Amino acid sequence: MEKQIVILGAGESGVGAAILAKKKGLKVFVSDSGIITKENKKVLSNNEIKWEEGKHTMEKILQAKEVVKSPGIPDDIEIIQAIKLAGISVVSEVEFAFRYTKAKVVAITGSNGKTTTTLLVGHILKKAGLDVLIAGNIGVGFAREIANRDYSYIVLELSSFQLDGIKEFKPNVAIILNITPDHLNRYENDFSKYIASKLRITMNQQKEDVLIYNRDDKQIKANLKTKAKAIPISINKQIAGNGAFYKNNKININLNNKKMTIQELALQGKHNIYNSMAAAIATRILDVKNDIIRQSMLDFQNIEHRLEYVLTVHGIDFINDSKATNVNAAWYALESMTKPVIWIVGGVDKGNDYDEISEIVKSRVKAIICLGESTKKIQKYFNKIVGKIETVSSMEEAVRSSYQLGDKGDVVLLSPTCASFDMFDNFEHRGQEFKNQVRKL
Repeated sequence: MEKQIVILGAGESGVGAAILAKKKGLKVFVSDSGIITKENKKVLSNNEIKWEEGKHTMEKILQAKEVVKSPGIPDDIEIIQAIKLAGISVVSEVEFAFRYTKAKVVAITGSNGKTTTTLLVGHILKKAGLDVLIAGNIGVGFAREIANRDYSYIVLELSSFQLDGIKEFKPNVAIILNITPDHLNRYENDFSKYIASKLRITMNQQKEDVLIYNRDDKQIKANLKTKAKAIPISINKQIAGNGAFYKNNKININLNNKKMTIQELALQGKHNIYNSMAAAIATRILDVKNDIIRQSMLDFQNIEHRLEYVLTVHGIDFINDSKATNVNAAWYALESMTKPVIWIVGGVDKGNDYDEISEIVKSRVKAIICLGESTKKIQKYFNKIVGKIETVSSMEEAVRSSYQLGDKGDVVLLSPTCASFDMFDNFEHRGQEFKNQVRKL
């Protein structure tokens, strides 16, 4: 029996794509080389969708008209090569779901800050009383939500892996926050391939669309090509025409000769100024009133595991930044610290270059606690920069050691620069464990 759509991977995005395909009257087959969760099996069976786990049956897969691939599956593995060789189109869930929405789409990418910016844009639009879905690399699955109903506005956080699988996807407003080395293991350790992947967000945009970009980021500035109306944001430079810049502790926005300033922000740190500028411009373009944008900037609550204040114990602050899975994210975290730092770092190293943060570590960090599989590399690099480095084998030990090393007026910062899969299920699990151990002190 011919299967029109084959879904590879039965996680959140795969199951969502399967439900949407079924609702649209397509024949669907889901294949996962791992084990599918009980919950997802139930969802698939309830929707009368055929599935397999623990293997990929090539004869069934090669009958597909199109394959929707989970972002976690690399492009260079044998099965994907075989599918492409057979002339079958391979797309991401984002590409597939996009076909079935009439919404205005705001899409956000960047090595860091994209989750915060996505939530901030969504928060402003909701405060303006609009019908909004926040999805993509965050929270709910795009396809699964679209299967239930369409929305007026969709705000998507997009990773480079999701962008690798787009063909026609075209956001009305795209945001590129920054591009720094990350996930290079998926791009043959070639930074230029990763840059190209991020810039795909604008590849189908036309002159009626808008691209908001960080002109302080040298990779974006050097490589950006777009047909969209490009609007820059900057902290370093005053922008004369359309755009946003930061001066005298104020965000200054100019759009079509209409000016607006924002003075007070709920989010602290230089990186959050970029996030706030991008969100303000995106929502101004969608005709949200200035006072709603200003109010939203004030009452926005940041996400868990991103510079999240946990507790102060005997004068020592504990901050959970478990979401910092690369060097640049840790740089942002250290940059926003105003007290001496005891830094908990380590995990699965994705090709980190610590040269990028050596200066800031030297100026802000008084001690390092190494946790996870990349401890040797971290110790070797920072040995001469930081006076005290300790290696521990559990989060409990990490928290206890950091507490013992700390003095009143210090801050303990979990900002790992690495993925969490050596010891934890994901960065959320790692952050939760950190918070649990801090509360036990």
